Amino acid sequence: MKELLVIDKPNSSFSEEIKKTRTNLKFSQISDEVKVMMITSSVPGEGKSFVTANLAASFAQYNEKVLIVDCDLRKGRQKKVFNIPDDEEGGLSKLLINKDWKSEYPSYIKKTKVSNLFVLPTGPFPPNPSELLATERFKKFVEELKKVFDIIILDCPPVVGLNDAIVVSSIADISIIVAKYKSTSIDLVEKTKKSLESVGARIAGVILNQMETTKSSYYYYGGYYKE
Repeated sequence: MKELLVIDKPNSSFSEEIKKTRTNLKFSQISDEVKVMMITSSVPGEGKSFVTANLAASFAQYNEKVLIVDCDLRKGRQKKVFNIPDDEEGGLSKLLINKDWKSEYPSYIKKTKVSNLFVLPTGPFPPNPSELLATERFKKFVEELKKVFDIIILDCPPVVGLNDAIVVSSIADISIIVAKYKSTSIDLVEKTKKSLESVGARIAGVILNQMETTKSSYYYYGGYYKE
């Protein structure tokens, strides 16, 4: 699990910033309402899955029971991050077409080597990801998960050019945007923010990924949140 720096390098500046982000989310004015978080980005390559995995691990270290649902049914990476073996019979895409999902979903969820942290990988990439994520079954599934887990993090595809994250944001209590330092323009982040807000998403903030270590490895900004 080379990408889980909060586990492998707990004293690094990166890990400290992730812990600060966790604290900001946990103890902010909206903390009593937050159970389901969606993490997305504007475009591919900004590190949303990497940030998702480390933020989830940080919550798990805080003795929260955490589940990552890999909703990126196009290029999901959580299976790789956590070294989860291929399982053609499992995964979110298979679950969402399973009529017995309510009784069988626990078998789709995978334990990780991190205590308190679980992952539901994508499963085989389907031809209709947006349609699957827009189903009533997915909404009901997330409601069931809320009975079992303290924190649920939905790792979603980028917003620009795709509808997946827009659909999923309606299920999440808050949405977080990951942007890449010196790569993602402010205009692009604003476009992503407006796209999410147009469907009523509650933007908790932006995590700026790959900042210079002399400044900060990661940065949480809560200014986008609105009541």
